[in-house]
Amino acid sequence: PNNIPPNLLISSNNPFQMAALKLILLAAFLSLFNFSANSTALPTSFIKSSCKITTYPQVCVNSLAVYAPTIKRSPQQLAHTALSVSLDRAQSAHTFITKLNKFKGLKQREYAALKDCLEEMSETIDRINKSVKELKSMGSARGKDFQWRMSNIETWISAAITNENTCADGFAGRALNGRIKTSIRARVTHVTQVTSNALALINQFAAKH
Repeated sequence: PNNIPPNLLISSNNPFQMAALKLILLAAFLSLFNFSANSTALPTSFIKSSCKITTYPQVCVNSLAVYAPTIKRSPQQLAHTALSVSLDRAQSAHTFITKLNKFKGLKQREYAALKDCLEEMSETIDRINKSVKELKSMGSARGKDFQWRMSNIETWISAAITNENTCADGFAGRALNGRIKTSIRARVTHVTQVTSNALALINQFAAKH
């Protein structure tokens, strides 16, 4: 301290010096806060801008925002995460339908519709799972290899969406109106939305490759 010039020493008795010190500390804190906020906001803004091309942008953002730190600004990671979310939702719907299928007192038509829906959702899970693995194993694929792999994924996901729609269509008509139909359609519709969004993000990734 003895080596510091007197005019650079900050005295607690000098209100001007204390005010200046507080302003410096406040500026440093705000700078640190803004850096921290921007570091988390950027990946989220990337997800929001990417989701704009999907059919269900809000569903897209809501389902992927939590994975922003992992996705960062990678189109491939975004597509992979979207597929993984779709797979998770499809598996959850399949589990739910399986439980409903065990209920006693189901109408014959409800039982038949549930059975068909289970088959459709099983195929959906299989196709999405194949797509997740294919996208993950692509690495730095280029040229015809990249196009061939992407074609496989797009075909599988399109088929999965068809399966999901077929499941929901199985409950068409007033005869099946009720809680079973309402609960099934709500879950399957959500699966269809996230799967459709995943396909859009896959196409976006392929277009930029």
